[in-house]
Amino acid sequence: MTATKGYAAQAADQPLAPFTFERRALRPHDVQIEIMYCGVCHSDLHTARNEWGGTVYPCIPGHEIVGRITNVGSEVTKFKVGELTGVGCLVDSCRECSNCQQGLEQYCEVGNTWTYNSPDPVDGTNTYGGYSKQIVVDQDFVLLISDRLPLEGVAPLLCAGITTYSPLRHWKVGKGHKVAVLGLGGLGHMAVKFAASFGAEVTMLSTSPSKEEDARRLGASHFALTKDPAQVKALTNQFDFIVNTVSAPHDYNMYLKMLKTSGTMICVGVPPEPSKIIGGYLIGNRRSVGGSLIGGLPETQEMLDYCAEHNIVSDVEVIDMSYINEAYERMLKGDVRYRFVIDMASL
Repeated sequence: MTATKGYAAQAADQPLAPFTFERRALRPHDVQIEIMYCGVCHSDLHTARNEWGGTVYPCIPGHEIVGRITNVGSEVTKFKVGELTGVGCLVDSCRECSNCQQGLEQYCEVGNTWTYNSPDPVDGTNTYGGYSKQIVVDQDFVLLISDRLPLEGVAPLLCAGITTYSPLRHWKVGKGHKVAVLGLGGLGHMAVKFAASFGAEVTMLSTSPSKEEDARRLGASHFALTKDPAQVKALTNQFDFIVNTVSAPHDYNMYLKMLKTSGTMICVGVPPEPSKIIGGYLIGNRRSVGGSLIGGLPETQEMLDYCAEHNIVSDVEVIDMSYINEAYERMLKGDVRYRFVIDMASL
């Protein structure tokens, strides 16, 4: 066991604060990672404040982790001390079900182990995330990071990046496709970057006219203000795909009408309440609604390698660990472009 410093929520109505705890001793296939940067995901806030239910306290969030290996278990073969590595949303799965066998650990049929607020399959203890100085993870759930990119910009790729990369690859989005991205936030800005990089013609759909300049800088060819009925009407039957990143309540039907025949709306945001869909908008034009959850380990490594080759990182604001509660409040206001990343040297 190793004593470790972190930041934890002790209850849903309490701010995150310094917390000392113990990381497990290395198991044979474990690597120990000194955390250098950790991205701040909206899921961290939801979990810390128990907005989804089921939070076990104390809770240490953080699943966009980049760091350097400081120690390895006796049977580790994939990594060595000193290598730059990353840890995303998963730290274990059953590894035997059909999905795990296909490298789709995010859809483990038995139940995967999340990086934080999840029972460890070996000893049952609650997992603690990346708002800490170090982490211990099985080598099969660790990713190799290139040193060719700024590490603070790489960290959000472990969640925001793979959450948008995976569905774009699954639906084979590329040259010749017209793609709309709904919502320009942590997920949306990565969806624009990837879709444009894959050769698609990208339109940004937003309620904020102030985001047009950023959308075009990120790779969007067009911008539409969804508060303008005339602009919305002009987009009827225009898109092969819509990547819907919005987690706030909104009208899916308004956007379904923007899809061409056989078009698909890909949902990666999770609104807090059920959404009503008019069946005629699907049936009349053979439209579809799909969803996607992060990516498996092989695909996440593929994404990291692609980003290193094409110089793609997240747009980030680096913060000190002590600023995390202010960062949460700013996230709620949409006041970040486009991901907070904690410099763990500040802890």
